[in-house]
Amino acid sequence: MCLSFIICYLSFSFASCASYDESIDTCTLSVQLLYPENTVSPYAGARVELRSIGRNGVFVDSTDAMGTVRFRVTPGIYEASSTSQFVDSTGTTWWRYNFNGVKSMIVVSPDSLNQTSITLKSSRKRVVH
Repeated sequence: MCLSFIICYLSFSFASCASYDESIDTCTLSVQLLYPENTVSPYAGARVELRSIGRNGVFVDSTDAMGTVRFRVTPGIYEASSTSQFVDSTGTTWWRYNFNGVKSMIVVSPDSLNQTSITLKSSRKRVVH
């Protein structure tokens, strides 16, 4: 009886030690910044911050020339924000634009498109030389 108990115990112990896949699945999340009309066109270098809700992870990257940034993250819920400043020096009067925007509750999963956009609000101030 004791021997059958030991054999049974050992078989359960070895079964529970089975290996498993330790790789972490990641998804690409594309964030597009949408600028207000009559301000500026999308530009490279605008800062975008992505925060993981509940896991305290923070990712930071800059946009490409089309105003898009791509993050490679694990599935979860995120919040994206952008705060940037741009000086338009193309005309005779220079303007400094401040852009701010946030988008919450972005669900990232392997079975969705994982694309979102942030509509930015702006303020404008004249630059005096």
